[in-house]
Amino acid sequence: MTHPAPLPLVRTLEECAFNAWPAHQTVFCQGWVLRLAGGFTKRANSANPLAPEGDFDAVQAEARTLYARHGLPVVFRVTPLAPPGADAALQAAGYAHFDPSLVLQRALAPLAPRAGYQPPADVALSASPPTAWLDGFAAANGVAPHHRALHHAMLESIAPRAAFATLRAQGQAVGFGLAVCERGWVGLFDIAVAPAHQGCGRGRTLVQALLDWGAAQGARGAYLQVRTQNTAALRLYEALGFAPAYAYHYRMPPQG
Repeated sequence: MTHPAPLPLVRTLEECAFNAWPAHQTVFCQGWVLRLAGGFTKRANSANPLAPEGDFDAVQAEARTLYARHGLPVVFRVTPLAPPGADAALQAAGYAHFDPSLVLQRALAPLAPRAGYQPPADVALSASPPTAWLDGFAAANGVAPHHRALHHAMLESIAPRAAFATLRAQGQAVGFGLAVCERGWVGLFDIAVAPAHQGCGRGRTLVQALLDWGAAQGARGAYLQVRTQNTAALRLYEALGFAPAYAYHYRMPPQG
């Protein structure tokens, strides 16, 4: 990707994603959002630029102090909103580059809102996360047992409208996904289909059901985040009309 999306759009999608995947605690520092969630997921345990200003060295120092106090490594998530020179400064300080990722977006065709949107017969949607969904979603996404209470609490605290999706085959739950709708955008998160059920269109069915749900809520665009090395997911999303909006990556200081 050569040209990222306009910065106002990047900021909107970043804000929506923060709200869709809430951290347990948030600290604001000179236009950076320092998120903490007990070490569960980089998204919720990293320093993120939103409207950065002032001295980046001071932000680095504050982030180091804050995360150390909470027993967490200081992780910076570098997006197009980061100030010029921030990534180079982190690299010069020995921060390793890892998990390059893309935010993808696509337009949604208008779909008149209607009460009780009905997904396909093999997809069940809930407005709040049932216990079975929380447990299945955590297992499908490899959430460690010691993180599951926090994982469940984060999902239960989502404030915007959300759809918690379960995909079934032969009466068994074989896939899970989350969609969150805000300000005309629907975000898709942690779509997971059991390995034995991949490659036969079930992932596409799950994603399309969540997109249709978002359109029924009034969303006119959809977005999601995916690692650049996840080529199978990228192929699926490209086939569904998604295109890159912008890239981001993480930086962490050397260990030891």
